[in-house]
Amino acid sequence: MTVGVCYFPEHWPRERWETDAAQMAEAGIEYVRMAEFSWAVLEPEPGSYDFEWLDDAVEILADHGLKVVLCTPTATPPKWLVDRHPEILQADPDGTPRRFGSRRHYCFNSPVYRQETRRIVSKLAEHYADVDAVVGWQTDNEFGCHHTVRCYCEDCAAAFSEWLRATYDDIDDLNEKWGTTFWSQRYRSFEAVDPPRPTPAEHHPSHLLDYHRFASDSVVDYNRLHADILRDHDDWFVAHNFMGDFETLDTHAVADDLDLVTWDSYPTGFVQDRRTGTPSMDELRAGDPDQVGMNHDLYRGTNDAPFWVMEQQPGDVNWPPHCPQPGEGAMRLWAHHATGHGADAVLYFRWRRCREGQEQYHAGLRKQDGSADRGYRDATDVAADLSDVDSDHVDAPVALLHDYDDWWAVSAQPHAPEFDYWEHARTYYRALRARGVQVDVVHPETDLSDYAAVVAPSLHLADDERASHLREFVASGGELLLGARSGAKDPYNKLPDELAPGAFADLAGVRVDQHESFPADVDLSVAVDGGRAADGNGDAYAVSVWSEWLDPAPETETLATHTTDLADGTPAVTRNVTGDGSTVYCGVWPGADLADELVSGLLSRAGVETTHRLPDGVRVNERDGLTWVSNFTSDPVSVDAPADATFVVGDETLDGFDAAVVESAPADLELGTDD
Repeated sequence: MTVGVCYFPEHWPRERWETDAAQMAEAGIEYVRMAEFSWAVLEPEPGSYDFEWLDDAVEILADHGLKVVLCTPTATPPKWLVDRHPEILQADPDGTPRRFGSRRHYCFNSPVYRQETRRIVSKLAEHYADVDAVVGWQTDNEFGCHHTVRCYCEDCAAAFSEWLRATYDDIDDLNEKWGTTFWSQRYRSFEAVDPPRPTPAEHHPSHLLDYHRFASDSVVDYNRLHADILRDHDDWFVAHNFMGDFETLDTHAVADDLDLVTWDSYPTGFVQDRRTGTPSMDELRAGDPDQVGMNHDLYRGTNDAPFWVMEQQPGDVNWPPHCPQPGEGAMRLWAHHATGHGADAVLYFRWRRCREGQEQYHAGLRKQDGSADRGYRDATDVAADLSDVDSDHVDAPVALLHDYDDWWAVSAQPHAPEFDYWEHARTYYRALRARGVQVDVVHPETDLSDYAAVVAPSLHLADDERASHLREFVASGGELLLGARSGAKDPYNKLPDELAPGAFADLAGVRVDQHESFPADVDLSVAVDGGRAADGNGDAYAVSVWSEWLDPAPETETLATHTTDLADGTPAVTRNVTGDGSTVYCGVWPGADLADELVSGLLSRAGVETTHRLPDGVRVNERDGLTWVSNFTSDPVSVDAPADATFVVGDETLDGFDAAVVESAPADLELGTDD
């Protein structure tokens, strides 16, 4: 477990590189990532390569004991390539090309760009093969950033037709599975099916879902092109850096071709631009531990391998609506939090604030004059902390099931502007983490036999195979919590003949009689017999946005009933026993207290040890016998540990935005705040 940094030597005079390398080594940095945006420097003219500057940088870093991760530079095709081949540019849905002038302007399906990619990646891989200092490669950079997974150019139109041809038996099969008799949308050939370009009304949901699948598959295939070339030249690891709360790319599928999954973490930006609600001052200083943590656990769970944070926020950043300074110690806290979730390395982006271009207002570990910034001190501190820590992979007892197909299908027809698939899933994730439980965020087809409990917030698309997989888990003693809108559609985004939860109905022991949605500010509630709502309202628990009226089978237990208007007295949450396990079906979007009630019962039945309900902003993570305590608040937190517990990092009192590591199980710790 270690720290690293992202470095752009081409931005600075060569005489500075030696100083930079020495300061990196002095700080305890181990890995340095380079060259992801350097194509125009590596190949200033077509066919004329200049690798000397990068060779020198690699050698200088190696001389100081630093390991290098290089990147294929395809995220920024140079201007001369665009001028030669304007057909490589992406197009908006209305056909407008996405012009040169920033980054990520290429089309994944452009035959010309794929040919150019093979050429530059092969040149770099051949040149750096057998260079000991280069330990791995990152493919491209942030696939899909700036809404670029989905392109609508003519190359994509042709590729989409071929994708459909490979997916369906014939055009009649497509018409039947999509249901194109509606609004006279039948097709006579695969070539007749265009990308979903502008239309007067909304697009057909099956068309949208398949285009989203096709676009993601295009990225998967393009990434494989990089990975195959790199592996042909040396035995280095191949990675990619994904993004947080990112919808349009199926990480599970891309990860199948990677040795190492990484992602880019910017906590103070994420609470502003990809989460509902107004962030608190503490969140503006340090972010939301569950928003960041859910991404850690997604990328850790994608291919059952170690993960890295390839870009960690180093200070203030340029791209969210507002750019507060992180709290004192927050850059150290984020690295500890990531490590507790299973990260083996955290690389700060970037080494030094840039003096040119679009990211001049993005901090580095050092300021533009070369002096140390606040992030440098935090990075140095956490590097020293982690030098004393050795821990194996995270062993999570709970899986949270997540499928991008479900995300895309729900987004195509949310049935309420406020219904957000990922936010709904995070409601359950937050409840699990508030009980100190480690969680793997995994694909529904994952082998579940090693988990004691499974939470499936919205398995929207269902078939018999998926239902059989969950039935096997439950019958063998597993505990399942199935959330609202599960089983509502078939895999082609059509309503099945049977009522929701469709293929899961027998397992859940319930049918959905009616459903309805409301604005988020409408007060809704359910009653739980014997429940203890934290807000003091006895057995009344708040719910929001989505409400299903359930019709349970005679043997199915009702756990909660609606208390609102037309639905009053109707079952809202049920539990059905199958074999040695059981399935809870929650037909509402639960508030925090109801989510805690449901999760606590699930974990108790599954025999999973938990903590008391943790304060908001305070989290614990167990990794191989060590527990990380992370305080994302500005208030101090006390840690009451067993007498024989050893603090590896920190002590019994955490300051605001602080972290500690203790040799103890989370359930044996008592955490307290002034509140």
